[in-house]
Amino acid sequence: MDLDPTREQKDFRIEVRNWLKGNVPKERLPSMDTQEGFELHRAWEKKLFENGWSVVTWPEKYGGRDLGIPEWLIFEEEYYHSGAPGRVNTNGINLLAPALFDFGTDEQKNRFLQTMAAGEEIWAQGWSEPDAGSDLASIKTKAQKDGEWFVINGQKTWCSRGAWADWIFCIVRTDPDSERHQGLSYLLVPADSEGLERRPVKRLDGEPAFAEIFFDDCRVHSSNLLGGEGEGWSVAMSTASNERGLNLRAPGRFTAAAERLVNLHRTTEPKPDPSLTEEVVNSWMRAHAYRWQAQRTATRILEGESLNSEPSIMKVFWSELDVELHATALRILRGRADLITEFQNSSDGTEWLMGYLFALSGPIYAGTNEIQRNIIAERVLGLPRK
Repeated sequence: MDLDPTREQKDFRIEVRNWLKGNVPKERLPSMDTQEGFELHRAWEKKLFENGWSVVTWPEKYGGRDLGIPEWLIFEEEYYHSGAPGRVNTNGINLLAPALFDFGTDEQKNRFLQTMAAGEEIWAQGWSEPDAGSDLASIKTKAQKDGEWFVINGQKTWCSRGAWADWIFCIVRTDPDSERHQGLSYLLVPADSEGLERRPVKRLDGEPAFAEIFFDDCRVHSSNLLGGEGEGWSVAMSTASNERGLNLRAPGRFTAAAERLVNLHRTTEPKPDPSLTEEVVNSWMRAHAYRWQAQRTATRILEGESLNSEPSIMKVFWSELDVELHATALRILRGRADLITEFQNSSDGTEWLMGYLFALSGPIYAGTNEIQRNIIAERVLGLPRK
C-alpha cells in the first residue's frame, strides 16, 4: 500500500480546500432536524452538486467526477476539517446509492441518482420495526402484489430523516409464508403516497430526528422494486455493509474531531492534568489509526478484494471512538459543558456536549455493537454460536 499521494491527488486536495474555504457558510446552519434547518441543508446539497462536490466518485452522468476512493477520502478529510455543514442526504448518497448501482435497473439509476445527489429528493431509511431492530430478519411489514402494484401494510420506526424526507427505502415481506431472510423485498416508497402516515419522533432535545411510518394499504408501483422480488435480504446486506464501513463514517470526521480536541486541551488546560493529556493523545492516535485502516480498506477494495466482516469491525471501532473523543472533551470542559444555550448562541462547549449525546447513539444504530461483536466472533474468529 503506497501512502504517498500522487501529484494529481495533492492538486485535488488543494482544489477542495480552496473551494470549501470560499463557500462554507460563515454561520452554522440550524439543525437539519428542524424544518428550517432541513431545507437549508437541502440548499447546501444543491450548491455542492452544482459545483461538482456532492458525489465525487460517481460517474459524471449522475453528477459525479468519476474519481476513486482515495480522492473521496481526501475530500471527506478536507470537508470535515473545514467545518462544513452536515450532509442531510447521507441515507441516500452513502447507503441507498451503492445498492442502486449494484442492483438497480438503468431506469432506476436515471430516475433517482441525480435528484439524490442534487438534494432534490432526500431519503429516509425504513428498516427497523417495533419488534425488529437489530434483527432485521424478523420484520413483519407486508407487501402484497396486486397486478403492477405492491400494497403495503405495517409499521416502521426510528426512520432517520423520516420527518421531512421525500422518499423512504424499505424492506418488506412479499411472501407471507416466508420466515427470516427469505421472502423479503426492497421497495422505494414516495413519502407522499396515499396510505402512508408519518409521525415525527422527538429526541431528548425536542427535535424530530426520526419518524414512525405507518402503512395502511399503501400502493407502490412495482417499478420501485430494487432487485428482484424476494431478493431484499441481499440488497439490504449490500446497504448494511456500506452503513457500517467506510461510506457512513469517513475517517476525516474523527481526525477533525481529534484536532479540535487537541486544541481544546491546549487552550483550556494551563497546567495539564497528565491523565487528561494521556486521554487526548490516545484519542488522537485512535482517530489516525482508523484513518490508516480506512486507507488499507480502500486499497483492498481497489484490488477487488471482498471485505467480508470487516465493516462490522470498523463499525464497532468508529462508534466507540466517537464516544471517547467527546467524553474526553467533556472531562476537559468540566462544568462548563453542562451550560447548554440556544443554538444561535452556541459555544464550543455546547457543540462538544451535543456531539457527545449524538455519539452515544453510535453503538446502537447501523446494527448494535453487541450484534456486530457476534458477527465478528462467528465469522472472523470462528467461535461457535451458543
